[in-house]
Amino acid sequence: MAKPRILLTRKWPKQVEQHLAKRYDVTGNPSDQPMDSTQLKAALRSFDAVLPTVTDKLDDAVFDQGNMQVKILANYGVGFAHIDSDAAKNNNIVVTNTPEILSECTADIAMTLMLMVARRAGEGERQLRAGAWQGWHPTHMIGSKVSGKTLGIIGFGRIGQEMARRAHFGFGMKILVQNRSTIDPEILSEYGATQLESVDDFLPLCDFVSLHCPGGSANRHLINRQRLDLMKPTAFLINTARGEVIDDSALAKALKQKDIAGAGLDVFEREPDINQDLAGIENLVMLPHLGSSTAETRIGMGLRVADNLDAFFDGCEPKDRVV
Repeated sequence: MAKPRILLTRKWPKQVEQHLAKRYDVTGNPSDQPMDSTQLKAALRSFDAVLPTVTDKLDDAVFDQGNMQVKILANYGVGFAHIDSDAAKNNNIVVTNTPEILSECTADIAMTLMLMVARRAGEGERQLRAGAWQGWHPTHMIGSKVSGKTLGIIGFGRIGQEMARRAHFGFGMKILVQNRSTIDPEILSEYGATQLESVDDFLPLCDFVSLHCPGGSANRHLINRQRLDLMKPTAFLINTARGEVIDDSALAKALKQKDIAGAGLDVFEREPDINQDLAGIENLVMLPHLGSSTAETRIGMGLRVADNLDAFFDGCEPKDRVV
């Protein structure tokens, strides 16, 4: 029997590509450039499985065609807002993701951003590299203490809980939670966390706000001008979720006017293009979407995709089916 034909839309870790090649007829993307809608449409017509990433915009227009061969979109990543779930469902295409694998490393990056912006580490490194440091003195580059402060977490899934674990047990932080559904009280008590109903009630109470909610249209610009105004002027905003969750023009204005103390971003609404309003803002730390970027996590994500594919082509329900 012929091997199922699968397409990797980007380069994957070599170990994973070799693992997939044992069972599947694998086509890669040697250019490692994001595919456009024309290429993605052709892929859905030509392959049994397409393995997309966050850079692949599989919107309704990509599915608006006949004679599609694809049976499963095995997404490399936990977020799948870049895939039109309704269109996939209407075309009887299964969608899977890779939860759990990247939770710890994404929470590590959120902690990294929080510490960097609070302690002005990015500013300090730039000063050193520019040869502008004139030595220690009592009022040099005063930052904000992190330990013992109040951390608000929007989105208390696996990554949000890992963030709470690090902040509460590592830094003695008080944890507040805002989530679209009610969290089991036993889970909240594990982190000494309190859940609040509304984002608007939640924001004024936080010294740090870390975003771990899904992206997509439902949460687009969840943090806007009005909600930035609700934050303390001494508070910091961290985003390792999806770029569209923040109105970045409103954030740039709030940072320049010191309406909030600072921000740390690992994701951007139109990445890799960055809103130029953010350029040059000193109280902002930016990273190039490094949340899951460790060898262990990226390999683990790929092997999780392989597990989902194996289950599907064996006629079983994939563990991580989301559509």
